[in-house]
Amino acid sequence: MTDPYGYPEPFYAPGWAPPRPRTDGVAVAALVAGVLGTGPVALALGLVGLRRTRRAAPEPRRGRGLAVAGVVLGALTTLAWIALAAVLVGSAQAQRPLPSDVAEPVDAHAVQLVPGSCLADVPDDGPVDRVRVVPCADPHAAQAVSSYAFEPGAAWPGAAEASARVAASCDLTAAEREQGTRMLAWAPTEASWARGDRAGLCVAVPPAPLTGSLLDGTAVPVA
Repeated sequence: MTDPYGYPEPFYAPGWAPPRPRTDGVAVAALVAGVLGTGPVALALGLVGLRRTRRAAPEPRRGRGLAVAGVVLGALTTLAWIALAAVLVGSAQAQRPLPSDVAEPVDAHAVQLVPGSCLADVPDDGPVDRVRVVPCADPHAAQAVSSYAFEPGAAWPGAAEASARVAASCDLTAAEREQGTRMLAWAPTEASWARGDRAGLCVAVPPAPLTGSLLDGTAVPVA
């Protein structure tokens, strides 16, 4: 039997708890920036987000995992940007025209040659990529003497047509022909055309190595 004068049953209620920390906005922004591939921006925001979400911060905030993800994505994207920039710089340097007469021997890509370039050797028949360019005062086996420019917006004409157009622009004097000089016509390949190459080159090959330049009349056979 219940005692009507006894103490009532106690009430039970959930204990009080502090409000849950809010998610840090910078950490969220770091993740978004990382997903968007902004590289250094995501990396910087992620580092700030890590500092703002550490437990010892004056106002603890959630989102540390988001900040970590922003740092990782930002670092990976930044490295990818650096690699891409290196490739673009290397590609630009590989296509930068040489001086008409170099100061010292240099290995160069064929697309870097200009009228006046003197070649240590004549490459074998077929696609030409790397050549050895020397000062014209040094003995050399050939020299680029003129160039042919294709229309900038032209469609690829095919290997045979491209070679024919360049060859038609190459010419030798009667004296050069009598001496046994021959002319090579170097035209863009389909691959180099796709990369923007629109120049052909006429390369004179004398019967024996020369010093000096065919362009200014100083060329003489090597003794």
